[in-house]
Amino acid sequence: MSSIELPRLEALSRRIQEEQLLAPLWPKGSGVALVDQTRLPFERKILQIESAAQMADAIRQMKVRGSGAIGCAGALGAYLAVRGAPNSPEQWDEMVQSLREARPTAVALRRAVDEVLRAAREAPRDSAVLAAADAAAAFVERQLTMERALGRHGAAAIPDGATILTHCHSGALAGAGYGGRVLSVIRTAHEQGKQIQVIAQETRPYFQGARITAYELRELGIPVTLITDGMSGAMMETGRVDVCIVGSDRLAINGDLANKTGTYLVALAAREHGIPFFTATTRYNVDPTCATGNDIPIELRDASEVLTINERPITVEGVEALYPAFDITPASLLTGIVTEGGLFEKPFEEKLRRLLDANDPA
Repeated sequence: MSSIELPRLEALSRRIQEEQLLAPLWPKGSGVALVDQTRLPFERKILQIESAAQMADAIRQMKVRGSGAIGCAGALGAYLAVRGAPNSPEQWDEMVQSLREARPTAVALRRAVDEVLRAAREAPRDSAVLAAADAAAAFVERQLTMERALGRHGAAAIPDGATILTHCHSGALAGAGYGGRVLSVIRTAHEQGKQIQVIAQETRPYFQGARITAYELRELGIPVTLITDGMSGAMMETGRVDVCIVGSDRLAINGDLANKTGTYLVALAAREHGIPFFTATTRYNVDPTCATGNDIPIELRDASEVLTINERPITVEGVEALYPAFDITPASLLTGIVTEGGLFEKPFEEKLRRLLDANDPA
């Protein structure tokens, strides 16, 4: 069954093209087209994903990354599982197991997979594929709606003429195509006519800031300056930063956040220099089962990712390395949390619970 026979997936693919979104993935033919983000910015290679297992591999290998994009990949990957075994619901859980576990810190991934499988199970057997397709498309469509709402709320906190510092990449290719989280705020402020510029940290070891954040900002015509990961304190000390905004892969219900390693140091420097520090997130990244950041599992990736660049060693043989993919920034360091439901100030827990209980993006 191709996406042409599944009208909501076809409509989603058409919308992505018509709105000229910087989408990380979209329905195509019998599967999903996916931008290989490990090749950016010098090559835009499109992969064709035909199974949940292939989608899991793409997530694990960082070919698709960023919490919003991973959620969308999970939704579309779960649809591919149902499509691959439409008459065998008992196989679906087995087919998506590696997908659900591909990035353990990203809570949106598991939620997306479960949402699509639930829709397929609740539908009549002969309509399971259609139900899964509709649920997957609905997940991506909601993500786009949330990105635009989040952008409106966050842009209100950005002064005209501001220089914004960000870490890693939390943009369109890390979301559904408009702006993900951080770029939704920056993009909306830019579209409102504010004269802003961005300082992007390069973000070792995958250089998401250098490769993807800078790439997206250039595509949108927003001035960007690249710095190394150790420069944020110096930028703040010399008055070059007005506000910091980062994404989040998981948010504990008290507001503690897990984001790319290095975020905590940015937050500490911002507090020292009295600079507002925000995280931009959606309800899909808020985990009420985590009371604090201590409850968030931190993905420990292979040490070879630190020891090499482009598969070439950067130190002598025998040196050990450590790569926790995320660190925890305590809620006490946050000025506010930008969400599709508004800009939240401390204390965060009650506001985050209301966000989870809301039915539709603001």
